[in-house]
Amino acid sequence: MPLPFLTADRAFEAADDVALPFDDRDRWRRPYRPGPWRVGAAAICLMLASFVLFAGVIIALTGTFGGAGVVFGLALAIIVGALRLLRMGIWVSARGLRQVSFFVTRTTGWDRVTAVRTVQQPVRWLGLPRTVQGQALLPTLRDRAASDLPPLMTTHNADFLGRFEAFDRAADTIEAWAAEYRRG
Repeated sequence: MPLPFLTADRAFEAADDVALPFDDRDRWRRPYRPGPWRVGAAAICLMLASFVLFAGVIIALTGTFGGAGVVFGLALAIIVGALRLLRMGIWVSARGLRQVSFFVTRTTGWDRVTAVRTVQQPVRWLGLPRTVQGQALLPTLRDRAASDLPPLMTTHNADFLGRFEAFDRAADTIEAWAAEYRRG
């Protein structure tokens, strides 16, 4: 079963010289692959879900269907959480920029974006309260101050920790999308 949200489109890697290598630019795309930390956490969640499902089957075989239903519901919640974890990140299309977090998805149209730039600043390490020096991709919107907005992505989040070249490629691609659609 193909999981299109798990892998980045191959065209981003195949066409390094072309920033927007797509014919269908209305489709939402993630311009990078999910990082090993994000994929590893999702894999551990799915492994935990398999154990919980196995426990649910054993509980159902013993005749306690109410308890089995609760356990199956828990397994379903773990699976949905793992899939949402894999879907997190930055997505681009001709319509705008979409920032998908675990609970909230924010979509900003290109008409509101005035700039997308990479800055050197303290960033959160894997989303934890600890901060380290790194790079962040920050949007600037027409109606909001840049200091009010969270960074789109950083060099120390779950997608780019230890993958600085991948961060640079993804930041350059998102900046190219922003430059293309701010002109239009």
